[in-house]
Amino acid sequence: MKIYNSLSKKLEEFASIEDKKIIMYICGLTPYDDAHLGHARTYISFDIIKRYFLKKGYSIYHLQNITDVEDKIINRAIERKRNPIELAEEFQKKADAVFDKLNILRADVYPKVSTHIKEIIQMIERIIENGFGYVTSDGVYFDVSKFPNYGKLSGQKLEELKSGTRKEILENKKNDRDFALWKIEKNPVIEFKSPWGSGRPGWHIECSAIAMKYSKGKTLDIHGGGLDLSFPHHENEIAQTEAALRIPFAKYWVHTGFLTVKGEKMSKSLGNFITIEKVLEKHSPNSIRLLFAQNHYKSPVDYSEGQIEASQKTVERILNTFERLNKKKPNENGETIEYFRKEIEEFYYHMDNDFNTPMAFASFFNLIKKINVALEDRGMAKDALEYLKKEFENIIWIFGLKIETQINNIGSNSKILVPIEKIGERNIDEKVRGIIVNFAQEYVETKNKKVEEILGELKKFRERCRKEKNYQKSDEIRAKLREIGIEIEDK
Repeated sequence: MKIYNSLSKKLEEFASIEDKKIIMYICGLTPYDDAHLGHARTYISFDIIKRYFLKKGYSIYHLQNITDVEDKIINRAIERKRNPIELAEEFQKKADAVFDKLNILRADVYPKVSTHIKEIIQMIERIIENGFGYVTSDGVYFDVSKFPNYGKLSGQKLEELKSGTRKEILENKKNDRDFALWKIEKNPVIEFKSPWGSGRPGWHIECSAIAMKYSKGKTLDIHGGGLDLSFPHHENEIAQTEAALRIPFAKYWVHTGFLTVKGEKMSKSLGNFITIEKVLEKHSPNSIRLLFAQNHYKSPVDYSEGQIEASQKTVERILNTFERLNKKKPNENGETIEYFRKEIEEFYYHMDNDFNTPMAFASFFNLIKKINVALEDRGMAKDALEYLKKEFENIIWIFGLKIETQINNIGSNSKILVPIEKIGERNIDEKVRGIIVNFAQEYVETKNKKVEEILGELKKFRERCRKEKNYQKSDEIRAKLREIGIEIEDK
């Protein structure tokens, strides 16, 4: 299995430090606003990587920090006259909710900067003791000139660097490129006590201290984040961690590509800033995931409504094939495992090659074509049918698509498989009738109408949603009908 290492700038054979165990640290949010599509791109990409490792039998200890002490949060808190820690917590909870909707597996731990000041101070003290840090009247700085390999991740040359700070160049630094480990400020909005005076940590030191606490001082197997974090953030993390602990910070560095909108980087100033919540109002979580899965994690993605609508249609095709596969009865004269094996092996071959999801998805779609041909023609032998169901489930789980395979009919032992407009009162028991009327009220008029009339109206309403490209609403209705045993198959 090969993975591209941003540190070595080449594909490397993956080997975890401990056999079949991975410590993975992903830079988390700075929660000062609603999570946007750029965040979704990064975290969905790493979610697919994580899922693939899990399918290959690895155990993963996933760390993801929450930067709740930072300039952007403080500025937003001042604007809104709020406590910055409370404001950050509100935005983080909202972000967690949308990431759950996107079916992103939760990290094992989400450490906050505000609750790890002790560990941050201890790391800064070690950096100073080892001769890489110095104290001034306005804080503590990392002396970049003392770290000989500075720039090894980003390729930046020390003599060409202007500043290691995010915005300002402070007068008390020895060199412009030195960066803050601890900041002492006049009239601070938020501050913590330290040996050098009350203040707050610099941006970069937070990740280093948190990562090393939860890894118990061990080198990380994988450190990941967006490409925009490569410099100066990740570069500075390497310098300060290795200066403090004298061990490699991470073995593999993995970065996701940029998200653009109509060719321009997404930003509030350009008016093309799109929140995840806004996209979920019109599109299903599956369509968002598939949009990103069809692009390599390192590649830039240009977002457009046309692309996500195409993803939704693809999701429906996958869903329909999977449902048909689960209904199919075996035919001993049908296709054998060998007929389908090539596409499945190709899928895993591409995933083993730096998680090449576009090529893996192409193999998956070729498999879907073969399955549909077999479903219409000879069918499949029993072992082939079971093999396909299992591998189909594996693949959609790796992509993180939420597709239910079991449908239970409330109050009945059988599913209703006749066309929706032909379902009558006699097909539906009292309990199910009540459930239909109850949830249908949200979408159509139900007063003084028979159940078959309500179902007919629901079908029309759902078709209208699909024409208007409101796939989230159409999928919602479909899912609710499925829960009570009524299946809709979109041809």
